[in-house]
Amino acid sequence: MSKILITCAITGSIHVPSQSPYLPVTGTQIAEQAIGAAEAGAAILHLHARDPATGRPSSDPDHWAGFLPSIAAGTDAVVNMTTGGSAVMTLDQRLAVPRAVAPEMCSLNMGTMNFALYPMIPRIKTFLHAWEKPFLEGTDDLVFKNTPRDIAQVLDEMGTQRGARFEFECYDLSHLTMLRHFVDRGLVKPPYFIQFVFGVLGGMAAEPDTLTHMVRTADRLFGDDYIFSVLAAGRMQIPMATMSAAMGGHVRVGLEDNLYLGKGVLAPSNAAQVSRIRSIVEGMGRDVATPADARAMLYLKGRAEEVV
Repeated sequence: MSKILITCAITGSIHVPSQSPYLPVTGTQIAEQAIGAAEAGAAILHLHARDPATGRPSSDPDHWAGFLPSIAAGTDAVVNMTTGGSAVMTLDQRLAVPRAVAPEMCSLNMGTMNFALYPMIPRIKTFLHAWEKPFLEGTDDLVFKNTPRDIAQVLDEMGTQRGARFEFECYDLSHLTMLRHFVDRGLVKPPYFIQFVFGVLGGMAAEPDTLTHMVRTADRLFGDDYIFSVLAAGRMQIPMATMSAAMGGHVRVGLEDNLYLGKGVLAPSNAAQVSRIRSIVEGMGRDVATPADARAMLYLKGRAEEVV
């Protein structure tokens, strides 16, 4: 099996600060945790920004500027900027900073979907910020909009115009079909890096049978032109990542996807999750990919063209 890519998703837009004191919020915290994750073995850093005063997901260029230069100076890991941002942002808000930075890699959500986070509310004893509970409550009526027009716009602006490659986030079987559609339109070139996303209410449940079905479907649709990775939100993060590694796939961990290191034990850092999955995959006999390996495997343009 090829070297295994470990992606670490540092902070995301799903969890609220009240859920863990270790969730990075400020620019300094995000930068330190990203560099720590890279030192632990993450070749790719999947990045979102937050308002340092409130912890709320942010598309403000000043908030991104609070950590991007430090990460660029502190590690050669691949910077993978979200174009998903937050499900409550407009597409222009989600693209504002990636347009300016022109990173070598971006995420791209492959379909419109329900994005329900409200089941987390009963597990939070005290809310630190006034925005948190209403935000979570409102997700019982939240649609994460990623239409074919939206996807085509991201592919054009970030891919064709700026040379980024993509982490295609597929939350459901239909998202693979949508990716095939854009391949057929000539808007996507191999190799395709497909991130199977499990555990979000509105997408696929974190079930082994579903993963094997997704891999079989991707094999049929894309043949040898793709590689896959797995992330699972919540407690199935490590079991599903382990299954992916055993199948020859790649893995994503991080506090965006799961706040815990084990049952009832909060992860003290992103690096702790990276170290844990690294020990598992190396125990299987797989070598962990370096950032240079990731750039070669995914045909990335390199960091020279980024603006930070």
